[in-house]
Amino acid sequence: MAGDPQTRRLLRMLFSGTRGGPMRARIVMLLRARPMNTNRLAAALGVDYKAAQHHLRVLAREGMVSAPGGRYAVEYSLTGLLEANMATFDEVAAKLEKGK
Repeated sequence: MAGDPQTRRLLRMLFSGTRGGPMRARIVMLLRARPMNTNRLAAALGVDYKAAQHHLRVLAREGMVSAPGGRYAVEYSLTGLLEANMATFDEVAAKLEKGK
């Protein structure tokens, strides 16, 4: 799956092709270190709970993060798809940093 052109295109669209991309990239960087719930992510990012929740939903819908378990106090983590394509994510994230 690594190096797949469709996955590469999806990562570019999710992280650099939309206004919320930089925030989603920050979420991935935090989840890379350890799984977190929405409340902790919101606090670490300095954003509203609903904003963090929205970005997590987008990432989950696209298969980048998962939250095994129930609806309450779930901890999000990266999926195998994103972990297999972490080099591509790093390229996209580096371009986001240059663009600042």
